[in-house]
Amino acid sequence: MDLSVYLEDLQRRINGAEEDRLAARWLSFADCKLTEGYFAPSRPPAKPAIDWPNLNINPCIDDIDLMIYRELKSVSDTLASGGGELPAVRPNYGTGIIPSMYGAEVFIMPDETNTLPCTRPLPGAMTAVKRILEKGEMDFSKALAGKVFNFAERWAEVSAPYELVRRFIYVYNPDLQGPFPLADMLWGSDIYTDIFDEPETVHAAIAFFADVIIAFLKKYHALCPPFDAGHSVEWGLLHRGGIIIRNDAAMNISGEMYREFVMPQDQRIIDAFGGGIHFCGKGDHYITHVSQIRGMSAFNMSQPECNNMETIYRNTIDKGIVIIGMPAPEVKRAAASGRELHGRVHCGASLAAWLDKESG
Repeated sequence: MDLSVYLEDLQRRINGAEEDRLAARWLSFADCKLTEGYFAPSRPPAKPAIDWPNLNINPCIDDIDLMIYRELKSVSDTLASGGGELPAVRPNYGTGIIPSMYGAEVFIMPDETNTLPCTRPLPGAMTAVKRILEKGEMDFSKALAGKVFNFAERWAEVSAPYELVRRFIYVYNPDLQGPFPLADMLWGSDIYTDIFDEPETVHAAIAFFADVIIAFLKKYHALCPPFDAGHSVEWGLLHRGGIIIRNDAAMNISGEMYREFVMPQDQRIIDAFGGGIHFCGKGDHYITHVSQIRGMSAFNMSQPECNNMETIYRNTIDKGIVIIGMPAPEVKRAAASGRELHGRVHCGASLAAWLDKESG
């Protein structure tokens, strides 16, 4: 694929002054300088001058230029719609990047699903994970992990001739998951009984995968630095810190088990980079512990309808932790109910307004 025609189109459409203005607004939000309402940024729409065809994810897995194109199309769509996200791309290889390093089988979803690949648990469950712990290897050139770094190198090459593309399209973190989800993906469902029968091994596995995430991200940030020393972009959303830990698997354990097994390792990762935590599904049972992580600055969730949202808000925005990417129906519900959002909730719908007293 000839990427130059698409890069040239974006180069023409990116308005540097507008992007600086939008980034300044995001910084005010991320640093809790807003005090009321919610944050819903936008930009003037910039329509493409060329056709940007849709592309299924599957052929992109083995073709870096196709992967770059697919990510650039998301930037094009944001600019065309007037969305308020910052332009951003990533090596988008799904949740199996680190599991594939350790031999987990990658399986590609059917084309009709147009969904990122996943991995299967290792045969042998705990015995297989024990072998990983004994070896203690971290070879980031293997499997999907190697593709991540190939993407980073190729992006630097193809973006080099385009000043505005280089400056205003941010390269953000691949999906490294969190230390407990990584153990879950490699171990399989047996981890939920072995957490009682072999707690020392579960502790060791979660600690090891925290080490892997820290080492991986340090290497990645050397090639693709975050937004600045104190902030980074995730899904086009700017926040304080350098990582958003994915903690979807923690919905399957109690809050006390999260505190004992997972929280200390999440704390180590936040200590290293700053940032926040994401989960899908139900997490109000462990959000109190999440809110107690030192340096926790941002939170993201995808399914507010599965949660007691007052519990979520008390343990995030009421404590100075911003929420990024909150689904618009929940933002509107909370605002209409009179729930004070303190200017700390980003509306994921990117509504064309700043809804606080300062801006009306």
